Amino acid sequence: MTASGKIVSGVRTFVADVTEGFLEITHNSFALIGLAVAFVVIALTARPDLRQAGEEQLMDWLRARQVQMLGMPVEPEASERATAANPKDLPKEQAAVAFWLSKKYRVAPEPLSVLVAEAYEIGERAKIDPTLILAIMAIESSFNPFAQSSVGAQGLMQVMTRVHTDKYQSFGGHFAAFDPVSNLRVGVKVLQECIARAGSVEGGLRYYVGAANLPDDGGYAAKVLAEHFRLRQVAGGRAMPTNPPPSLSTQAPVQVIPVVTPPPAPTAAADKVALLSGL
Repeated sequence: MTASGKIVSGVRTFVADVTEGFLEITHNSFALIGLAVAFVVIALTARPDLRQAGEEQLMDWLRARQVQMLGMPVEPEASERATAANPKDLPKEQAAVAFWLSKKYRVAPEPLSVLVAEAYEIGERAKIDPTLILAIMAIESSFNPFAQSSVGAQGLMQVMTRVHTDKYQSFGGHFAAFDPVSNLRVGVKVLQECIARAGSVEGGLRYYVGAANLPDDGGYAAKVLAEHFRLRQVAGGRAMPTNPPPSLSTQAPVQVIPVVTPPPAPTAAADKVALLSGL
């Protein structure tokens, strides 16, 4: 064999040895990786807590990367927390009420749909007309779930949170006053107690606003009952105009009956605190 032939043969042998070694190393590496994967799978199957911790860490890492790319926090479950539903999924009567209220009070129909459906459901349980419940929300807050009066009445139904703190315990505490559905449920409970105490809806409304012992409720009961009438007409399929929302800020001040030396006349809102504290 010539010198060049020997060189070529040596190169071939070297290449063959390198290739064989590479294949053997690769094969062994794949085998090791396979064993490692199998071990991890077995460990995760035997320890669900480890699997859950691993999944949470992976999700946290992915979210952090997504926040880095988008430049804002990411919360995929936020839509599940929102108080909203498709009004077209409601029964015809409830959908008509939701759309009418949406137009009149300039509130999106999606959150109103949840409130309307809840009012109908809880109204049936409490034996209270759901359109009366909705009328109170309309007059009290114009469907603003974050409304607060000067004396501390809060939320959709303007419940005196500090007076009815115990009623919010089932909903996780007094901050639930700003959860629309929780406020609605507590408000209906207060209304139910007021009607039972007064013996009539109109009398119950006077208790609800804190004017039961006053000669005048400032037109509160009349406004609620008028809106109640309109909502019943809408629920019955009749067309009703959507005039500007009523406002209690223009109602006449409520005066107390003078006794000997009359003290300064309290407002209906201040009297509401004292009356509701006894419920």
